[in-house]
Amino acid sequence: MSQPYQQQQQPQRFPILLSTMNDVPGYRVVRVFGEVFGLTVRSRNMFSNMGAGFKALAGGELKGLSKLLSDSRYEALGRLAQEAMQFGANAVVALRFDCNEIANTASEIAAYGTAVYLVPENADGQQAAAQYSQAQAQGQGQGQYQQTQGQYQGQ
Repeated sequence: MSQPYQQQQQPQRFPILLSTMNDVPGYRVVRVFGEVFGLTVRSRNMFSNMGAGFKALAGGELKGLSKLLSDSRYEALGRLAQEAMQFGANAVVALRFDCNEIANTASEIAAYGTAVYLVPENADGQQAAAQYSQAQAQGQGQGQYQQTQGQYQGQ
């Protein structure tokens, strides 16, 4: 009987909220920046691929490939988060993944979603939304915007 796959390391935390939902309960969107994505293409070395081929004949989980895809997914999410933060977003909603194989040698993982700026729906959120609107009106843009980002990540 095979053992279930156990991830050895703690899941990576991202500097902004990443959600597969279209909205986040308790928060409201005050600005939509648009689509962002993170992409990675990876392959394993020839010997690992040969070993996986032999393992596939016998059946069972291909743990090396599972780890490769898991690592690729986190890398794509990290790149997505970085792109969203460059716009000044503090969250990505409607997050999705797309996976493809390239020339039978590499795997492509794409993470994509909508970069947004969220604020809480309470009084603090109204104050944060007003500060954000004021900063945008003054043309301060991302600099001041990113200074407040840590407060409203849902942490």
